[in-house]
Amino acid sequence: MSVASTTSLRRIQRRSSMSSSVSQEGNKGAQVVLENTYQLGPREDQRFCTKKAEDIIRDNLHSHLTDAEYNSETCKNLTTQITETIKTQIKTELGNNNRFKIVVLVMIGANWGQGARVASRCLWYPQYDRFAQYEYHNESLFAVGIVYGIYYE
Repeated sequence: MSVASTTSLRRIQRRSSMSSSVSQEGNKGAQVVLENTYQLGPREDQRFCTKKAEDIIRDNLHSHLTDAEYNSETCKNLTTQITETIKTQIKTELGNNNRFKIVVLVMIGANWGQGARVASRCLWYPQYDRFAQYEYHNESLFAVGIVYGIYYE
């Protein structure tokens, strides 16, 4: 055996012993090794369904805001509550084996007869990334809910 091959063999042994000691200390149970899937797009059963997302937004806005009056303090807390509810329901709808980043925006404002426009810009891949939105109005407030499903590899 040459000196170069002996030195490289020692380096490999040293690296393997260091990596095994770190993984055993960090994880007490069986170590799970995941392989790359090289999946660049979602499968047909994993696509972001905009219709289901829109139904979830509509149901949550109607259930929380049907008899609500506009008040800045209560609407601030209500916005956070509605956003979290929509996000958890959409994540359960997608299941555990999904590759979508879910972004939920809910805006509530006073309805005093004025016009309002909500705009957003995103950099995304239009073949896989989707969004769903729903608008709600009553006598004292308006609400807009938007859900973005952004595919990541």
